[in-house]
Amino acid sequence: MPRPPTPDPRPPTLPTADALLTPSKSQRKRDAQALQALGGELVALSAAQLARLDLPEALHEAVLAAQRMRAHGARTRQRQYIGKVMRQLEPTVLSRIRTALAPERS
Repeated sequence: MPRPPTPDPRPPTLPTADALLTPSKSQRKRDAQALQALGGELVALSAAQLARLDLPEALHEAVLAAQRMRAHGARTRQRQYIGKVMRQLEPTVLSRIRTALAPERS
């Protein structure tokens, strides 16, 4: 006859205040995917439209590199890199980019 499982002697732990303030992994992934989608919109713009946006240098170079790529896998990796570059930008810069693209989306 098998033994019954022994109960865990440790008390249950509650989340700390730091854990409540940090976003979940799922939320971080949704945010990263949203930035990749925004980067995809940047890649679809023409050179004149990109010049009007006044993007940071690293982001501008990454977008231009993505526009030159023709292989599907390379473009996908470059879009992920654009998302990474955008995650390092300040929120004010991202909001400026989003508002500048809002009329383009309509």
